[in-house]
Amino acid sequence: MKTSGNTILVSGGGSGIGLALAQRWHDAGNVVIITGRNAAKLEGAVAGRANMHAMTLDVTDPAAIAAFAADVLARFPALNVLVNNAGVMMYEQANAKRDLTDAETTLVTNILGPIRLTDALIGQLAAQADSAIINVTSGLAFVPLPKAPTYSASKAAMHSYTQALRVQLKGQVEVIEIAPPAVRTELTPGQSTRDAYMPLDDYADEVMTLFAQVPTPPEILVRNVLPLRNAEANGNVDAVLEMLASL
Repeated sequence: MKTSGNTILVSGGGSGIGLALAQRWHDAGNVVIITGRNAAKLEGAVAGRANMHAMTLDVTDPAAIAAFAADVLARFPALNVLVNNAGVMMYEQANAKRDLTDAETTLVTNILGPIRLTDALIGQLAAQADSAIINVTSGLAFVPLPKAPTYSASKAAMHSYTQALRVQLKGQVEVIEIAPPAVRTELTPGQSTRDAYMPLDDYADEVMTLFAQVPTPPEILVRNVLPLRNAEANGNVDAVLEMLASL
């Protein structure tokens, strides 16, 4: 993926990892569009940044995705990079019958959302030079966090989907996966202040260094996520899973 001269759409770009990467791509000389459900937060994120734009989008709403795709392509016909970053993470107790609202919301947001948004824009991306789809998964795609079973499963599904998409789109659209470790964001309550988690700016800086490699790695893996990504190859999934269960 080229590092500048793109028009990049980042879903869930109003905060956290999405915003940190969106700002760095903007600083590198790209037109960047960020989406989310909170219009005020989005406008605050783009304030003072020419060529960084805010558009509201609820990725759980199929009709909203279709309308958004038509609107964004009318406004930004050079769009060539889609970053599927929007997601939610909730802790669940699955040891007794329960309300599955959180689990269902997680699956719709984290799996169907990016699949639908990709489908809505694939014709545009396939027709553009230097196009890319970037799916943000998680280190938990490789070893699950027991207290977040549906979230972990959703990211494992997106890892598999990304691998398949990469094969289908070979020669047309570059497909890249970003698998973050635990990062200090507001994805879950209190996460932004946990000492054991990676500082957001440090994470975003390391990600951008990896994107600067030629060719771009198909998986963007900072050092902190390697114990999770390589657990199966190293034969220590059970040990890593036990560690995660203690958190």
